[in-house]
Amino acid sequence: MTYSDILYEVDGRLAFVTLNRPEKLNALSNNLRGEVFHAMREAEATPEVGVIVLRANGRSFSAGYDLSPSRAAGADSPYVHPRSLLPDTGTTHPGPQQWSRHVVMANFMIWELAKPVVAQIQGHCLAGGTELASICDFRIVADDAQIGYPPVRAMTTMDMMWAPWLLPPAKAREFAYVGDPVSGREMAQLGWANYAVPADQLAEFTEKFARRMAHIDNDMLMYSKRAVNRQYEVMGIRTGLWSGTDLQALSALRPAAGEWGRRMREDGLKAALEWRDGPFRDFRGAYESAPKDRPVASSEGAAGRGAY
Repeated sequence: MTYSDILYEVDGRLAFVTLNRPEKLNALSNNLRGEVFHAMREAEATPEVGVIVLRANGRSFSAGYDLSPSRAAGADSPYVHPRSLLPDTGTTHPGPQQWSRHVVMANFMIWELAKPVVAQIQGHCLAGGTELASICDFRIVADDAQIGYPPVRAMTTMDMMWAPWLLPPAKAREFAYVGDPVSGREMAQLGWANYAVPADQLAEFTEKFARRMAHIDNDMLMYSKRAVNRQYEVMGIRTGLWSGTDLQALSALRPAAGEWGRRMREDGLKAALEWRDGPFRDFRGAYESAPKDRPVASSEGAAGRGAY
């Protein structure tokens, strides 16, 4: 079992799955995501393991999905489907605008794991990074972590509409409409994170939390997780997340959707991100070169965001 984008280790009752693309702020390439799901299944199949910890090397948990031209790299990887080049969810997701559907199907693999998953979050946790963290059972964040969803400013709606399920209604709307960064401390106050702690205490606190839970036998943890999940399902979380994928696909076809794609093709990813975030003066918009007073996105341009 060899991984290139993650690290996997077992220490007593804990399995650690570590995102390991720090030079890319742990951008979620298809191969990295496939490796994460594979490693979590390995942990699930290991009787000695009771709790899985999802963490990341470097200064950020994850800056979101990998939007670079190399995002689909890994055609020979055993961790992606040979036809779709996506983590295998049981379908190749044929046809246009299937990305959001794929995201929800893939993330539900973590939802259905028998063992609880604790996400340890530092630095940036953006867009797809929030989706990966939100599907975990628990979230422990650094006080100064920055959680946000900037793609909603110019690209599409959230791929996995978790905000109404894990945030108070007013803040869920703000997060889903504008995507502004919210500190780890505030996200704990809002209930998205279980705890927010100083960054230099994050690893120690998370491990202590996970090891405390791991004193409970695996079958008890499995039934507790399943019992809570089924309550959310009765309340409609599966239907809600699935309906969100349909709206995400429609948002990619709106008249102004093409401008993001055009700017990315003509000017490159970094310039497109600066254009997207410029008026907000955060994320890539904080750079001096970002257009702070750009016009609202127009309907000119070719196809929209496409798969991403």
